[in-house]
Amino acid sequence: MKQFQTESKRLLELMINSIYTHKEIFLRELISNASDALDKLAFLSLTNPEVGLDRSDLRIRIAYDADARTLTIIDNGIGMTAEELEENLGVIAKSGTLAFREKLAQAETTDDSDDGATDVIGQFGVGFYSAFMVAERVTVKTKAFGADSAYEWSSSGADGYEIAPCGKLGTGTEITLFLKPDSDDESYSEYLEPFRLRALIKKYSDYIRFPIEMEFEHTHSEDGGESHTHVETEVVNSIVPIWQRPKSQVSDEDCYRFYKDKFYDSEDPAAVIRVSAEGLVSFKAMLFVPASAPYNYYTREYQPGLQLYSSGVMVMDKCADLLPECFRFVRGVVDTQDLSLNISRETLQHDRQLRVIAQNLEKRVKSELKRLMDEDFDRYLKVWNAFGLQLKYGVLGEFGSKKDLLSDLLMFRSTREKSLIGLQKYVDAMPDGQKFIYYAFGENAERLPQAEPVLDAGFDVLCLTEDTDDFVMQMLTSFAEKELRSVNSDDLGLPDSDDRKAETEKLETEFKELLDFALDSLDGSVAAVKISGKLRSAPVCLTTQGYVTLEMERYFKSLPQAERNTGSMTAERVLELNAEHPEFLALKSAFDSDREKAAVYVKLLHFQALLIAGAELGDPASYADLVGSLIA
Repeated sequence: MKQFQTESKRLLELMINSIYTHKEIFLRELISNASDALDKLAFLSLTNPEVGLDRSDLRIRIAYDADARTLTIIDNGIGMTAEELEENLGVIAKSGTLAFREKLAQAETTDDSDDGATDVIGQFGVGFYSAFMVAERVTVKTKAFGADSAYEWSSSGADGYEIAPCGKLGTGTEITLFLKPDSDDESYSEYLEPFRLRALIKKYSDYIRFPIEMEFEHTHSEDGGESHTHVETEVVNSIVPIWQRPKSQVSDEDCYRFYKDKFYDSEDPAAVIRVSAEGLVSFKAMLFVPASAPYNYYTREYQPGLQLYSSGVMVMDKCADLLPECFRFVRGVVDTQDLSLNISRETLQHDRQLRVIAQNLEKRVKSELKRLMDEDFDRYLKVWNAFGLQLKYGVLGEFGSKKDLLSDLLMFRSTREKSLIGLQKYVDAMPDGQKFIYYAFGENAERLPQAEPVLDAGFDVLCLTEDTDDFVMQMLTSFAEKELRSVNSDDLGLPDSDDRKAETEKLETEFKELLDFALDSLDGSVAAVKISGKLRSAPVCLTTQGYVTLEMERYFKSLPQAERNTGSMTAERVLELNAEHPEFLALKSAFDSDREKAAVYVKLLHFQALLIAGAELGDPASYADLVGSLIA
């Protein structure tokens, strides 16, 4: 019995118990090693014409024996000599593949000489030992290319290993795992089930460039009713991924099928984004914009992220770092050789390359969404209905760092168009003399008293209908050098604004005593009562002063009690009165002759303003009593 040449027991136990997150990864690692062995033989055939290799003969085979509890991974690659067995499997974390890659990096080869055969996968030399996560004993039978003798390496774990001559036909390597017995916590027998093995190969190794073969039993019945079982060998991997094929050979329908099969969606995606980038970081990607949101999209259970592949091997099922949070609804795959993977090839060591890829993908997704908006509005409308709220969250997230990226993707209902439009379309339709982009709260903002002067001036108003919309407008502040302005603002920038302002100031001075009386009568319900410069036909409206609006207050009150901060998120309400309206004149008359009646009128006007604003009445019974007293 030979001992490993490192602190074997401690290191091997660490690898088995700590490095890998999921035990099923072992199959990916062993298939990757087999692929590397095939790559090395293919490269040797390119540099040595005497090898006489037909690359189409190279393959990997998976065999299983449920009775013997063995799983075998077989390749007809380059194989190993006794010395290479000693060097590669006798020293943990010694990678023959890494040395091969370093040798390739120093060699000068022409573009047409490697044919992709040098794209080997492994580099750390630890993947082989992942077999011990599921096996109590492992044997490796191997015969090097051109050698006369074959050798067997066997080990039951950290105690050591043995190497001895053995019989083997043909070049290549056979790795046999003697699986551990099942326990209450673990079922190792699942790795002897052919369809479970197929699923793992499809998940992690579907795009290994060599065929991966398995035998499956098929049962069929003849006319007489008698059943017969026969065994067929099937290639279970796809070999060439759809995103690696030339665009001319892949139709949109092919992409749609791939998307629906890969991401379990019954509906065609709204858009397909194909990327082939070369430069500082080279990668290929195929992204999909879904046409509808998954049922759990706006819940904590939804896991965003793209599938990340390295040389055809999936290393992460959901890599959330490849897209910003605002585009978390995008699905797809990214394949690159330029990532620095950690020792388990499950996570990344450095994120510089990842950031480069993410920046590229962010621009491509934004560009495609804008193209849909401009050229295929019906498709974009489906995306907006599904993920518009996500784009709004994106404006608010990360302290507004993505607002410039997303602003021209946002849509709001137009009072003029009676439909959703983008900010750019609004700006393009602005008449001469319009200074601001106007917005108001509510599905039918044109019915708000505050919106009347803006609409009378011939200007469009955008309707804010979501809880987030007010925050979005506050974050954006402007678009295309046009300031966003609420119809509640005292300065609406209308042609008669200056004259209105002067007249309003004069009236406020004239009716100061009445306004103070009204404020006292409301007993803290509002922060101020003033003459309005914006009302035309309506007698009253409710606005706010300060940063917090009624909509913000309503949103924070809707949060769970633990998340509220009602002390700092209460709007300072302002009751605005139309000095030219008959109701105000009635109030003035009552103020001069019957202060008790005037107090009733003030409260009624306040309730009226609350109703128009869609705010809570606070005390509906008092409102009913006031109306009843007037009727009586």
